Amino acid sequence: MIVGDLLHLDDLDIRLAWGTPDLLDRPVTGLSSTDLQDPARYLQPGELVLTGLVWWQPADASGALRFATALRSAGVAALLAGEGTHGSVPDSLADACRTHGIPLLAVPAGVSFRAVTDRVYLRLWGDLRAGAQDTAAIPETVRHELLDLLHADAGAGEVLAHAVGRLGVPDCSITTAGGRAVAATAAAATAAPATAAPVPPAGRGDTGLPVGPQDGSPFDGWRLRPHLRSAAAEPALQALAELLAPLAARAHADAGARRRAAGRLLDALAGEAGLAEPLAACGLGGAESLVAVTARIDGGRAGEAGAAPGDGPPVAWAAYALAEALHPLGAPYAAGTDRGGRSAALVAAPVEQVAERLRRARPALQSRLTGRCTLRVGVGPAAPPAPAALRAALVQARYVLEGSAGPVGSAAELDSLDGLLRGIPPEVAAAFHARLLAPLAAHDRENSVSLLGTLAVFLDHDGSWARTAEALCIHVNTVHYRIRRIEELTGRSLARLRDRLDLRTALLCAPQPVRAQAPAQAR
Repeated sequence: MIVGDLLHLDDLDIRLAWGTPDLLDRPVTGLSSTDLQDPARYLQPGELVLTGLVWWQPADASGALRFATALRSAGVAALLAGEGTHGSVPDSLADACRTHGIPLLAVPAGVSFRAVTDRVYLRLWGDLRAGAQDTAAIPETVRHELLDLLHADAGAGEVLAHAVGRLGVPDCSITTAGGRAVAATAAAATAAPATAAPVPPAGRGDTGLPVGPQDGSPFDGWRLRPHLRSAAAEPALQALAELLAPLAARAHADAGARRRAAGRLLDALAGEAGLAEPLAACGLGGAESLVAVTARIDGGRAGEAGAAPGDGPPVAWAAYALAEALHPLGAPYAAGTDRGGRSAALVAAPVEQVAERLRRARPALQSRLTGRCTLRVGVGPAAPPAPAALRAALVQARYVLEGSAGPVGSAAELDSLDGLLRGIPPEVAAAFHARLLAPLAAHDRENSVSLLGTLAVFLDHDGSWARTAEALCIHVNTVHYRIRRIEELTGRSLARLRDRLDLRTALLCAPQPVRAQAPAQAR
């Protein structure tokens, strides 16, 4: 297949935005779909790159040139730009492709990425079939049978079972890179034979064969994983991975389309646009309530080629992780990234089920990350599918994401002042602490008696003089003296509930919990 063949694929109406005859003769080796600003490290020479242009912003004058530079450095064959997001291919992108000698083709708004990837991979698969008829690992009859199944839109399980049976390879499973099961042969789905090695868990040491497009995300892409190690079967397994590429490409395109639709929904929530159409596009139009979920991956890509110290992973990876975690719920959901780079999801399931599912899925997803990367998730409340209600639910989910003590937090846990304050930015909390309690801290630095500690114990014991004295092993008159000094220095009265709450909040905002000193003699 060459680049120019794309202009003649039936019903796709792909147009040439820029390109010369010699560039259209470039051979095509595969296809990758991406909306990253710099996807170079995830691309292979000779690939077609399919993008929805979500990364392009009119105000970023150099964005198109940076994107085209990344494509040239990867040696791609051509760029296919979808017109659904912006209505047309930007002139700046055409200029950038002309500068770097990259053929640019326009995919009309009404053409789905799935249709493009299906057609490309079936064409590539047909080329492989025509050029490898004498390869013993892929009998021609099996190729014809599998091609018929693919054209009949058969599922991954049916194609895998037929291929395993006809090629004589060990029982296999297809999993996502994140470890979610996609399909398995009958024996693999129940129990592997006694002589077979167990199915290896999908983790950092995953040895599965890549199937179809891989965009570099630790949660995206398919893996073919045999249940029995056999050197003799290796060529046939490699061939099987190639034969399954159209199915993987279809799933990859579907996932990308869902993420883009979810991104448009999140953008609509952030603006004034109506939600009926974006909700329907995500399959959430009939939901009575939706649970808001947010996610983020903190940390750097330690150990990855080209990663700078402290460099973080692409923001879209968190949306990939949410999709992997939520898929087994079997409930409609939309997981994507908004224009501000924040990943979130809306799920049509009870909030308790959503939170439990995310807690169960998170360890396996975390194992896919390298270096110091940490996946964090915040679960908001359920809300009716109305703009104001969903915006409020997302705000709560983001607050929980910032303030949860664990990797998966829930708005249902915000049932105390302590939990509420964890979501406040540390700088704001530290400033509030200092503003109210700086005089006490200054006193404690110059004296052996801790007024901060006394205040903490007094409030912990509900303002009881006797129990505070007992806890500090001092006379009750000493407690009275210290409380008067606290009131003089802070300008607050501990007889008033309002002032008690202010001082309690200031103590909770301390960078580290204030501890009472050991019993000391009163000054």
